[in-house]
Amino acid sequence: METVLLLIHLFLAIALVIVVLLQKSEGGALGIGGGTMGGLVSARGSGNLLTKATGIIAACFIATSLMLAILAGNTGSGPARSIVDQPVEKTVPAKPTGPTVPLAK
Repeated sequence: METVLLLIHLFLAIALVIVVLLQKSEGGALGIGGGTMGGLVSARGSGNLLTKATGIIAACFIATSLMLAILAGNTGSGPARSIVDQPVEKTVPAKPTGPTVPLAK
């Protein structure tokens, strides 16, 4: 289940990047699909189509993100433990085994 959802999430991320890059740039020079679409659809129609596609893909991406987060939170048998919750173990340093220095009297 998680693997299938993760694959869908990956494909949605790739599709979202492609659809965003195809949109016409409104002020910068980063838009790849800024020119004509070769007569496939009109300029206004392609803008609306890409805008709607971006919204739908983004909503699906957020939904799969939430589902993956919920599934990841439910994998443990008990409450999740943090490293902060664990007690600190105090250890006594080992005695040196090398030669000892005589102390002055």
